Formats: sequence, structure tokens, C-alpha cells
Amino acid sequence: MHSKTASRPRYAKWLIATGLLLLLSGCVDKPSTLERVKEDGVLRVITRNSPATYFQDRNGETGFEYELVKRFADDLGVQLKIETADNLDDLFNQVGKPNGPVLAAAGLVSDDQRKAQVRFSHPYLEVTPQVIYRNGQSRPTDAADLVGKKIMVLKGSSHAAQLAELKKQNPAIQYEESDAVEVVDLLRMVDEGQIDLTLVDSNELAMNQVYFPNVRVAFDLGDAQQQRWAVAAGEDNSLLNEINSYLDKVQKNGTLQRLKDRYYGHVDVLGYVGAYTFAQHLQQRLPHFEKNFHASAKNEQVDWRLLAAIGYQESMWQADVTSKTGVRGLMMLTQNTAQAMGVSNRLDPKQSIEGGAKYFAVVRDQLDDKITEPDRTWFALAAYNVGSGHLEDARTLAKNEGLDPNKWLDVKKMLPRLSQKQWYSKTRYGYARGGEPVHFVANIRRYYDILTWVTQPQLEGGQVAESNLHTPGVNKDKPAQDNPSL
Repeated sequence: MHSKTASRPRYAKWLIATGLLLLLSGCVDKPSTLERVKEDGVLRVITRNSPATYFQDRNGETGFEYELVKRFADDLGVQLKIETADNLDDLFNQVGKPNGPVLAAAGLVSDDQRKAQVRFSHPYLEVTPQVIYRNGQSRPTDAADLVGKKIMVLKGSSHAAQLAELKKQNPAIQYEESDAVEVVDLLRMVDEGQIDLTLVDSNELAMNQVYFPNVRVAFDLGDAQQQRWAVAAGEDNSLLNEINSYLDKVQKNGTLQRLKDRYYGHVDVLGYVGAYTFAQHLQQRLPHFEKNFHASAKNEQVDWRLLAAIGYQESMWQADVTSKTGVRGLMMLTQNTAQAMGVSNRLDPKQSIEGGAKYFAVVRDQLDDKITEPDRTWFALAAYNVGSGHLEDARTLAKNEGLDPNKWLDVKKMLPRLSQKQWYSKTRYGYARGGEPVHFVANIRRYYDILTWVTQPQLEGGQVAESNLHTPGVNKDKPAQDNPSL
């Protein structure tokens, strides 16, 4: 009896020690966040569907944040899986949930409220909060001028936090937070006079101001701020340490600066050029490429003047240009499009024109059979610019509004909605710069009309042959062969 009783404490101690060892070994065996990402082979990232973060265009997935985080995933040797949040509160709440995103990359700025939810990375982009007003209205010059103004900002944003602090000092300041809008919506609302003021970061204004001619900066609100990525709160530093190492590396090797220059370094807009400039280019540039336009048009059954108009809109008939987004050549082909069309050298004008013609023909032939000419050509041009997926979204919106999804006049009314959150959040492919394909098509139609006029040999008095617009290389083909019911 005594020996058995005495053994119990020793037995109990053994059980406790064994349990502790098992617990400790369990802690050791539990993989870190970084280890789980590498084991799964997938980096799950949550972001915003907006032009400064992540969206899809004719080149595929794009956006400053997307490109930066895609390079990080490539460094880790894993695939990137992007999720988009409806609003900032949802974005922060999703980070770190089981089987959810482990990283938020969405132009985020650290503040005390968010620090309780997540941990922030090293900074990668400096931005300045700016008060935006409408040109023609009285310009605010300081915080006191915000009183009595209709102000709206993104719900849960750092700008909302800034206004909350200002309101403590001056309770007369009133503002509205909304999770039904994005930055482009706020700028549009100021541009159209729906609201008096908004707050946006300087980088997002630089990217979008060209689309809103009435938008102006009133003043900078506070000091410059640093944008950062965010990971879940907790003691697991594995992923955060890897992120910080990556961000430090791309800062040092110039990758980060190249991305900044590409997205924010200058305004990317192809506006309408004057008739005089176009006339000069007809004489000086088009003759070098006209035979190539004719040959490719014949092969792909496309009007050569339409191809020439596309080429002018894309590059102003320059063979050696490269845009900030990496598209190159006279027809400004992406690398993926060039490869798919068999183009080995995008700067070779003959190859570029052939590739552009083939791509246009492919896009045109993939359209719904119910779309007939001349609308079919305008639809194909829009898809060439913004992508077939976004065009289908606009057609769906048109149908839902009781409009004809097979008529360009109806669908072009819907395309700008793809840049408004209340509409693109209901679509399959999400945000797009929907106004761009509308301008793209309008410009090409204008160039096409001019080319058609100056290349008609049957005009009275030999006007074309003697014209100063296009003396070299006058088109001598029959119009019926060149103009497929445009």
C-alpha cells in the first residue's frame, strides 16, 4: 500500500512533464504564417478594386499595388491570389482570418485605430492628403474653410480619421463617410458639383485628375503620410519580416521607383490632336507605313484606313515608342498580345501592324453574332482598348437598363459606369476606366472619317490628288473593297 501511494506523486509528475513536452513539441511543430504560405504555394492578398491599387484592363490584371505584391509572390515562389474588399472596414477585418488573406495591400496608412487590428510593414510610398474642390468655386485655404461645406470621404479611411480630429477642434465641420464609393467616385462627384469637397491622397489625384477637368487642389491637409502593407496582429513575425526585407530590397534596387514613375510619374492621356498636326502627319509619317496597312488589312479583311486610324490613336504613327505600361510599337501591342499574334519584334512596324490587324480581327470575330455592322466595328474597337470582359459587363448594364446591348450608342452610355463603384461592384470583371474606350472609339472614328475623305479618288476636280493633306500614296482601291459597311 505504502509503495503504491508513494508512486502516485511521481506518476503525476511524469504525466505533467509529458504533457508539457507534448505541448511544447506541438508549439514547435506548428508552422509559421510564412511557412504555411510556402507550403500552400499561394499568397492570399486582399486589396481595393481601384485604379491606384488593383483592376483589370485589356492587358490583364494591373495596378500599382498589384504589381508590387505580384513581385513579392514571385520572390516567395508562390502564386498570387487576389481578393477585393467592399470597403476598408471589411478589408481590415478579413486579414488573418482562417483560410483568408494573410496580407492587405491597398494604399493603407497607419493610424491608432488600425494598429489595434493589424501590424504595418515598412513604408513604400509617400503621399500627401489633399483637400479637393471644384474649379470656379471659392477655394478653401485652411481647415476653417471646411465649415459649411458638403464633404464626403471613404468610410474607415485615414482621411475620415483626419476629419474626426479636426471636428474635435471645430465641431461646426460636418462630413459624410461612405462605403458605397471609391476615390474615382469622389473625384467625379466634386467635378460634377454633387459635393463641395473631398480628401484624397496625392498619388490618386495625380493618376485620375486628367479625367476630371474641374477638379483642383485646395490645400494639403497635414504632413505627408506613408503607405504600408498590413498583416494580422499577433506574435508571428515571419511574414512581416519577409515583407519588410522585400520592400527594403525593391527600394534599394530601383524597382519601387520604376513602379512609381510608371503609375504616377506623368499623366497618360491620348487627347485629340488638331487638324493641322494630323495633316502634317498624313504627309510625313503615313507614307512610310501605308503599304503595310494595305497588306495587313487585305489579309484580315479590315479596312486599311481603320487600321491606320488605330495606329494613329495608339502611337501617332511612330514605330519606336514605348508607353509607361510597357506596350510598344506603332500599334502599341502588349508583350502577351504580340506573342499570341506571332510578333517577335514589336518595334518592327511591319510586324506591329500585322499583329494589330490580327488582334483586331480576333476581337471582332469573337463578338456576339447579334452585333452587326457598323456597330460591330465600334464594339471591336472598345474591346481592343478595354478588354472583352469589361465590354460584356457594359452590355449587361445596358440590357438591365432596358437599352439595346447590341447598339454602340446605348452601350457607350454604360461604359463610364464601370469606373463607379455602385455599378462596377455588380459586374463580373469589376473596375475599368470605362471612359477611355468611349474616347478611344470616338477618336478613331474621327481619324477614320478624315482618312476616308482624303483617300477618295472620285472626288470632283481631283481634290485628293492635289490635296496638301495626303499627296503621297493616294488610295486607288475601290471603296467597296476597303469599306466593309462602315
